[in-house]
Amino acid sequence: MSQLTLWQQRWLVAGTAVLAALLYVGLSALNGGPGFPLDDGWIHQTYARSLARSGRWEYVPGIVSAGSTAPLWTLLLAVGYVLRLPYLWWAFALGTLSLVWVSWSSMALWRQFWPSFAAQSWIPGLALALTWPLIWAAVSGMETLLFAALGLSLLVVFGQVAGGKPLPLTDPRLPGADYRRLILLGILSGLLVLTRPDGLVLLLLVGGGLLLMPTGFAVRIQGVAVWLGTALLPLLPYFAFNLRASGAIWPNTFYAKQAEYALELARPFALRLSQLLYFSLGGAESGWQGISSAHLLLLPGLVVAGWLALRADWQARRLWALLPLLWAGGHVFLYAWRLPVTYQHGRYLMAALPVWVLYGLAGWQVLLKMWVGNGRAARLGQQVAALTFALLLLLFVLLGASAYADDVAFIEGEMVTVAHWLATNTPADALIAAHDIGAIGYFAQRPLLDLAGLVSPETIQLLGDEAALAEYILAGDAGYLVTAPGWVYPTVTASAKAVLLYSTNYGWTQEQGRNNMMVYALKRQ
Repeated sequence: MSQLTLWQQRWLVAGTAVLAALLYVGLSALNGGPGFPLDDGWIHQTYARSLARSGRWEYVPGIVSAGSTAPLWTLLLAVGYVLRLPYLWWAFALGTLSLVWVSWSSMALWRQFWPSFAAQSWIPGLALALTWPLIWAAVSGMETLLFAALGLSLLVVFGQVAGGKPLPLTDPRLPGADYRRLILLGILSGLLVLTRPDGLVLLLLVGGGLLLMPTGFAVRIQGVAVWLGTALLPLLPYFAFNLRASGAIWPNTFYAKQAEYALELARPFALRLSQLLYFSLGGAESGWQGISSAHLLLLPGLVVAGWLALRADWQARRLWALLPLLWAGGHVFLYAWRLPVTYQHGRYLMAALPVWVLYGLAGWQVLLKMWVGNGRAARLGQQVAALTFALLLLLFVLLGASAYADDVAFIEGEMVTVAHWLATNTPADALIAAHDIGAIGYFAQRPLLDLAGLVSPETIQLLGDEAALAEYILAGDAGYLVTAPGWVYPTVTASAKAVLLYSTNYGWTQEQGRNNMMVYALKRQ
């Protein structure tokens, strides 16, 4: 395959990504019907539909909301509603294109950092197109892969500006070509944060990298000013909207998730960081034995490539070759610090996976050359290593497809089923208190009291106090309470004011030892 042209390599990778996404969606369709593997996908759909219908950022019609952490993703989904495209397939298409984008951007980084291996850029491209958590994310209805793709593209452009050799920025006037690259760098930076607030980690690193460029101080400051000014252009309206809608520059979800899982922060930070880092590298979700993805095999190569990048940047007194690793590590560090969770296959950590895979594969290329040279033994060693990794990669693709089908079936059997029941059996103006509001918001279209704080920011301060939250629910105007798996609200449901109306009785949830979703009527005196 090393004889393939660059475009042939790209289309091979793109075709593989599309087939992998179709496999996941097809298997879930055979398992009961296509859908999203988590409730949050329906939250984005609700915002997107409202935006397309009314031109306003609303979750509940008529109420402006600052509950979306991914406005760029919402805008892209809204295009599908404007064009009257099937919303599920439009979301799958956007996610699959993002998977292709991730793979292609990684190929570009490969050629930047390891030009001696440029002919093998299809290797990281295929590996990422077949990394099962990324395929899962591609058809999840979420912004995860768009965020990763923008981040990787940002790194590619940064490499064009500041990498490899001294910059052509010796002229204090900054040549127009470099202005264009800095402006593109700024645009991508702003879009990255519009996709997820945690893009700030990469922005800080890029700013540091620009300040370490091998050119005059005044030129560096001018370059940073051009980049930062361009990045702020799309962000200032976003911050202004959030400030007006909720009183803070970040969306409600940014604060609600941290409050919801505040108990996790009681664990020692070193333990949280090591657990999340090990899991993102392909280790087990809990404990220190087991494997959750084939890229754990790349860890020795990752260490080697990381050391070579550190040495190269140290010798050149720059920040370039090490920057992607610092972004991936900083991303995991941020979540260990503020939201140390691994649920839903570690979806918050998935942005780090392309970097781990990219550097791990490059490091293994170096290791194989160092250990066995270029003779027959080298070729045999490379073939054995490649075959082992490829087989394990494909095995996890199949295991991931099964997990994805189960996840979709769970959301359909619980959240979507309850949403349809509410749409049929409750008044159109009924205020519904619920923890998982995605499918309810989309299908039931009822006024909502969001017990997770995404669109009801007044509940955020109550998330750590079940008794206070129960008192708030019972004293309020909600006519119905919807519980969720893992969120049973026992104080409310045990009250004489709560009357059980409906339970999904979904068997798979019961087999996992979790509670079904239930709907309670709340009596008013």
